[in-house]
Amino acid sequence: MKKIITTKKKEDATRFHVVIFGSARLKPDDPVYRKVYDLAKRLAAKGMDVVTGGGPGLMEASNKGCQEGRKNLDVRSYGINVKLLKPQTTNQHLDIKKEFNRFSQRLDYFMYLADAIVVAPGGIGTMLELMYTWQLIQVQDIIHVPIILLGDGYAALLKWFKKNPLKNSLVSPEDFRMIHVARDNKEAMNIILTRYQYFLTQKKRPKTHYAKYKI
Repeated sequence: MKKIITTKKKEDATRFHVVIFGSARLKPDDPVYRKVYDLAKRLAAKGMDVVTGGGPGLMEASNKGCQEGRKNLDVRSYGINVKLLKPQTTNQHLDIKKEFNRFSQRLDYFMYLADAIVVAPGGIGTMLELMYTWQLIQVQDIIHVPIILLGDGYAALLKWFKKNPLKNSLVSPEDFRMIHVARDNKEAMNIILTRYQYFLTQKKRPKTHYAKYKI
């Protein structure tokens, strides 16, 4: 078995990381599990690292897809875990594992790594991750990071935001500029590849990229 790296070695700013958030509850026979596995496999085949919470469900699907899709490419599968009262189970498809004592630290590390973010179907934890990311984009603590809402389920959420907070001037139209709904993996890949091509022309992430929150 390949050894999992747990060191605090400084992350290479020339690597492109796609963070995938999603439910820990979905099983391998679920169509959404297979969809997320396929997306991660495609990302790895293009040379992108995949970052998850390191647990079961859609996190496992993402990490497994990453390892099985990278072939001989230098691509890493990350698991960013958190200590809870109940011991957490990590999946078996990680190259790099990091563990934090608090959710806030964990979220900050996700943001430090993220060059693109995919939000797959999930529950309260996934909503926390989505809203935290969205607010940091709103206040420009992170920039140039697209948030891709995967699947049709999030269309209703965006409709609610536009019908209520936006209509009542509680948010601004520009707050939606980095939010994308991808109905399938092809649409998600097109959005990520656009960002990836820009990243490759720069050869590293911009200096303003969330560096002040590095753990």
